[in-house]
Amino acid sequence: MTTKRWVRVSLAYLVARMLELGHKVSEPTISKLLRKAKYSLRCNDKRLSGSDHPDRNTQFERLNEIRDSFISAGLPVISVDTKKKELIGNFKNNGQTWCKEPDAVNVHDFADEELIRAVPYGIYDITKTRGYMYVGTSADTPAFAVHAIRSWWHDHGRRLYPGAKRLLILADTGGSNGCHPRAFKFELQKQIADVYGIEVVVCHLPAGCSKWNPIEHRLFSAISVNWAGIPLRTLETMLGLLRATKNASGLTVEATLVERSFETGQAITDDQMRKLNLTRDIVCPRWNYTIRPSPATA
Repeated sequence: MTTKRWVRVSLAYLVARMLELGHKVSEPTISKLLRKAKYSLRCNDKRLSGSDHPDRNTQFERLNEIRDSFISAGLPVISVDTKKKELIGNFKNNGQTWCKEPDAVNVHDFADEELIRAVPYGIYDITKTRGYMYVGTSADTPAFAVHAIRSWWHDHGRRLYPGAKRLLILADTGGSNGCHPRAFKFELQKQIADVYGIEVVVCHLPAGCSKWNPIEHRLFSAISVNWAGIPLRTLETMLGLLRATKNASGLTVEATLVERSFETGQAITDDQMRKLNLTRDIVCPRWNYTIRPSPATA
């Protein structure tokens, strides 16, 4: 095998190779010949998802069944996740925007303790087509995630769904709202189920399936389009761009700054876990569970 195997085949490279073989030909001509031979510029295709969990399809069917039952009953269904953390300052923001002159931004975005790294946690109300972003400046922890969900329920959910005694949360398998962190379940019990006296049903998408989480393509994608190419120089700029996000489906977005600090490394003991009023789903216990109010608070 020669070294040609490791050379990117560009039009300029092909022109040089043809000249070496005694053929003088231009890049446009080579481009036409390649297209005639069914070649075209392509990027990598994310098509292979690796080995599937044996219960993956069962979980999707079960998740859809639970979601549809909530929607039919007029109960709240929300999709949650943390969007990519953003460095606040005069830094490049990927994307392009129409302007006469490009914004001048810093060449480097070196880590600095004085810089703010925003943590945008999103909640998407599936039936209302509404998005809610809670922007923290601390750590992305289970306590922060549940604080955002509690804030949504306190400020919006109770009003939008009066009398509702059950809440369905769709979340990824990993991250601050994953199926593994004990703290996420503990905080749901402590901050929501016990405080508001409602049942919290959680359905986690299987690992590697986050792109099917509704919040990804219904809220986060619209936000990325709206602030593409605009430097997030201040938190006010970020919040303004979040609130102005809309799409053809009627999406509206509200954004709130969370000024509380959340400590990492929250440890939940076995005894605390045993005290949770948690019931796992019979069909898919790995990913689905219900947290009910503690008997003492019911």
